[in-house]
Amino acid sequence: MEYRRLGASGLTVPALSFGAGTFGGRGELFGAWGDTDARQARRMVDVALDAGVAMFDTADVYSEGASEQVLGEAIRGRRDRVLLSTKASLPTGPAAYEAGSGRSRLIGAVEGALRRLGTEYLDLFQLHAFDAGTPVEEVLAALDDLVRGGKIRYVGASNFAGWQLMKSLAAAERNGHVRYVAHQVYYSLLGRDYEWELMPLGLDQGVGAVVWSPLGWGRLTGKVRRGQPLPETSRLHRTAEAGPPVDDELLYDVVDVLDELAAETGRSVPQIALNWLLSRPTVASVIIGARTEEQLRQNLGAVGWQLDADQIARLDKVSGRTPPYPYYPYYRLPDFARLNPPAV
Repeated sequence: MEYRRLGASGLTVPALSFGAGTFGGRGELFGAWGDTDARQARRMVDVALDAGVAMFDTADVYSEGASEQVLGEAIRGRRDRVLLSTKASLPTGPAAYEAGSGRSRLIGAVEGALRRLGTEYLDLFQLHAFDAGTPVEEVLAALDDLVRGGKIRYVGASNFAGWQLMKSLAAAERNGHVRYVAHQVYYSLLGRDYEWELMPLGLDQGVGAVVWSPLGWGRLTGKVRRGQPLPETSRLHRTAEAGPPVDDELLYDVVDVLDELAAETGRSVPQIALNWLLSRPTVASVIIGARTEEQLRQNLGAVGWQLDADQIARLDKVSGRTPPYPYYPYYRLPDFARLNPPAV
């Protein structure tokens, strides 16, 4: 397994990480993702560690905290072999104190995560969303205290807009607080919006991308194709509206090229889609999920080889879309691109 620096930090992370969103199985959304129990999760962790995948990502909202609890049971006795990543800020209940990134909420969220995971510290703690109601200075001061207290090693954000991330980074520098080194983002062949602003920002500011839903919310598994009904077992029947929107024609066009490359390389459709992501600037780790050991082993086959330049170019072309203003001049017009070339 290849290991990469996480942004401008001293933390090295595996190119593939394991997403524990399938652990627990509580609630309508996460119940559709999977219902892996502690025994099954321990086996998944065994397979991941044997392949060099040592980072495991979860969140307090995944299965109402059950994902963290199951993951904690699965890693018991081998905490020193794993990197634990979790997230908080999204609402976990209807009360005002059960949402956001205020000082009290963050301290309580971290303590709850530590308890459920059965650990004394988190390797990476990320804010699951930007909290517009709390000053960024308060958020960063609370995170700084948690780092100084030894409960968190590194901090990151997730699903931030460019201005939200830059405002936070500037405030951290101004006040001498801990700095975000990771941004957990949606990025796939079916959703390349990350490239327009967040990728250049990450390159400039040393923020590494940790990619969620790299297979386009389950659309790039190789089972969804033009002219064929959605497989009965697909979780898209229950969760499609909760994920990033995807134009059907874009999906089918991308899958057509993935099928061509699968025939050329002998690799599977998801392996090719994941390998493409691993070639992109700023990408430190791609989170893979799996409901079964077979799916996990299939996804692990995305590393140890590389698409060639022509194959990458074909995927770039079929998946590319003209971005909206103010980004499109820098992608389409030579004079603009000369001053501010796109990151890819």
